[in-house]
Amino acid sequence: MSEIYLAGGCFWGMEKYIASIRGVQSTQAGYANGITDNPTYEEVCSGNTGHAETVRVVYDPGIITLEFLLELYYASIDPVSVNRQGGDRGVQYRTGIYFVNEADRPVIERSIAQLQKRYDKPIAIEVKPLVNFSSAEEYHQKYLDKNPGGYCHISSDKFEKAAKALVNPAAYPAPEADGLRKNLSALQYEVTQNSATEPPFQNEFHQTFRPGIYVDITTGEPLFSSSDKFESGCGWPSFSKPIDPNVIREKSDTSHNMMRTEVRSRVGNAHLGHVFNDGPKELGGTRYCINSASLRFIPKEDMESAGYGYLLGLIT
Repeated sequence: MSEIYLAGGCFWGMEKYIASIRGVQSTQAGYANGITDNPTYEEVCSGNTGHAETVRVVYDPGIITLEFLLELYYASIDPVSVNRQGGDRGVQYRTGIYFVNEADRPVIERSIAQLQKRYDKPIAIEVKPLVNFSSAEEYHQKYLDKNPGGYCHISSDKFEKAAKALVNPAAYPAPEADGLRKNLSALQYEVTQNSATEPPFQNEFHQTFRPGIYVDITTGEPLFSSSDKFESGCGWPSFSKPIDPNVIREKSDTSHNMMRTEVRSRVGNAHLGHVFNDGPKELGGTRYCINSASLRFIPKEDMESAGYGYLLGLIT
């Protein structure tokens, strides 16, 4: 097992959020990187001890890498906010990544550097070796499990996404614009980059039902499984859900005098298609209508060699 210490605002919500992540073995709410030993909650709240409300995280690196764990941590915080998360203000609510293994430092620094590329403001996450960690009082441990409906600054949908997270976005970097023009066909480029729509019933995967996964044509990030593909009669590939809810981004689309919800890929920001609520009820009622030109198909027998073996359990 490995351990890392994460500060991200009120530790009630942060502990429950981190504990929901696949591969996390245990969590503990506490106080870290202040100037006193074993402070009380009241002393930390005074702001005079310099401690941050922090969660000790013990995780299995064979299931989740530190890099992936940090990506999920970033999704739960505002990484450019200084001494504030949600409605909580004060130095004790600052964000921080505190490590006990010096080998983790370059992994964290690379991860922060990649995160910075997504923001115009400076990343406010403190990165330091761990000092002065002490466990918080017992009533703070697993607080939201003991008090369902208690205060939490993290939205409920983020807990669900964290629990279902399978795909590490850092493993599928977006290519440069020149690379897209070089490697994509004219149709693939128009669909993914300019939100065009390919012809119905005349596209590559409309009638494909072989076992395997469908990945973003621009980055290789896994998006959909053949196990969730169904014939909808619309003329484009249809899926009941993505492999991981985090790999899809939704936005309002008012083009063509219609009110629709567009879906785009997380890392590549490629246009994929639209999502509707007219799917089969037995499959959840959702229909992701996706352009074949946005996808690349990886057959089940090739998934291991292509680096997608960790998703084989999804294919039925």
